[in-house]
Amino acid sequence: MFTIAACNYIFREVHDFGDFADHVIEVLDAAGPVDLVVLPELLSMELMTALPEWSEASLATLAGTARWADDVAELFRAQAAQRGIHVLGGSHLWEGPDGLRNRAQLHGPEGLVTEHCKTHLFPAEFALGVTEGDEMGVAQLPFVRAGINICYEAEIPECSASVTEQGAELILTPSLTFTEAGFWRVRHCAQARAVENQVFVVHAGVGGPARGPFPGAWTRSSILGPCDLPWPADGVLAEAGTNDDSVAIATVDLEALRANRAGGAATTFADRRRRADRYAAWPTHIVTG
Repeated sequence: MFTIAACNYIFREVHDFGDFADHVIEVLDAAGPVDLVVLPELLSMELMTALPEWSEASLATLAGTARWADDVAELFRAQAAQRGIHVLGGSHLWEGPDGLRNRAQLHGPEGLVTEHCKTHLFPAEFALGVTEGDEMGVAQLPFVRAGINICYEAEIPECSASVTEQGAELILTPSLTFTEAGFWRVRHCAQARAVENQVFVVHAGVGGPARGPFPGAWTRSSILGPCDLPWPADGVLAEAGTNDDSVAIATVDLEALRANRAGGAATTFADRRRRADRYAAWPTHIVTG
């Protein structure tokens, strides 16, 4: 058994990287002494407010926050080491050899464990000049094997299927959605991924009102599981408040998850694989009127 915290992150105006770091530390302090903390997608967008004349700029100014990528990585490395925990520090824009990427890094007490560049971009991201990653892997932590699906990736079932096939029993989904409708798209899909793969999913999101070019964001972070015994009927193990500075915390039991896969009311994990040979083989039936 291990304990997870999924953190809301409510955007503020910051003057410099120090202000941003103070906010991150405040959120980590609120999470308390857990095994794993998950923060949201592009939380370093907050640093856009430290750029000159940001309030008059376009949202494309977000790309300028990539200049702090190394500082962000060092901040989360240091916090994971200091606290003796694992931290998925959300995701951040990073200028790599293949262009601008939306990159998530998972840090442990001993350093960087793994990183993942978002493989399926939300249409608006292309306008920022972000390019897609090409790899989908898993990380073996001391207490669980985990995969990362960033926001829109949760809406692409093959992304979760890929990490589950590699042995993941936990999927980490940092997210940023500008509207409530966007939030529910990701949340409902994250819940579906938990059901169809019989895994735990951590959904952590950004919130905050519109300011400058930032259109606002909507969040209610949560920790989700299969909709079956021994968990709540709706599959929500823990849930933060709506658009406030709060944290969802839950202790999860992998033995219970494995027992559910073997003998739950719905054995979707096994049944999806039992008939996998048929999915590509089914002929196309076109009915014409």
